[in-house]
Amino acid sequence: MAQRTTPTERQQRLGAELRKLRAAAGLSAEYAAGLLGVDRSRLSNMEAGLRPISPERLRTLACNCDCRDEKYVDALVAMAQSGRCWWEKYRGSLPAGLLDIAEFEWHAVRMRTAHTVHIPGLLQTSDHATTIFRVAVPPMPQHEIALRVAHRMERQQVLDGDGACGYEGIIHEAALRMQFGGRTIARAQLDHLLAMSERDNVTLRVIPFDAGEFPGAGQTVIYAEGVVTQLDAVQVDSTHGPEFLHLDAQLARYRSQLDGMARVSLAPEHSRDFIHAIARQL
Repeated sequence: MAQRTTPTERQQRLGAELRKLRAAAGLSAEYAAGLLGVDRSRLSNMEAGLRPISPERLRTLACNCDCRDEKYVDALVAMAQSGRCWWEKYRGSLPAGLLDIAEFEWHAVRMRTAHTVHIPGLLQTSDHATTIFRVAVPPMPQHEIALRVAHRMERQQVLDGDGACGYEGIIHEAALRMQFGGRTIARAQLDHLLAMSERDNVTLRVIPFDAGEFPGAGQTVIYAEGVVTQLDAVQVDSTHGPEFLHLDAQLARYRSQLDGMARVSLAPEHSRDFIHAIARQL
């Protein structure tokens, strides 16, 4: 199997899990490479996500690392077998980080998000998203805006259908009052939030201005729960693109942050009333 030049975030994560397995078992790179019948440089590339690993080799490694968590091993095998999906049609047209976000969301079992000045991307209308991309710096040509809006709308399919992802979103009042695109677009966006909040798999909570201080103010956080807890991950925004985090200490920090934000937020039913009230003012 050919070596990759630009592994996806998910491929890098699989490599990190392989390295974690080996390190936890105290196996040297040379020993593990010998077990798998490859040289050390190829194993290094596997652990960097630059080379794929077959399910058979992955199970061999897990067995020799005395990993007895079958669900975890099965999840790693599923990662190793991941094929092309809908976002691949945008590769070469959109930044790789945007495709990594789509893949990150696609494989999540449940997501918890927190937004203080933006409506969550998975809950945006196309008009709202278009308005955001139109004011990007540097300015983007119309065809680039159209591509990004189309990609964002397709991302939202993770909330649809029988296998829809569970979603809990915390949104600050500031984001709800931003009139991106003017009153008509803003009102339609709030109406869309209300419609989405009625779905069984979607829960929305609002932090009102009068809640005062809260952890994580000003930060956008997406916590994705994997099919097993060992594969949980967090995505945060930065000026140079999305960052993905998965160290245990990082995950614990963001779980605590989201729990703290949830404690100062309104209950889901009161949050819907709150959004209704803001929409009526437009």
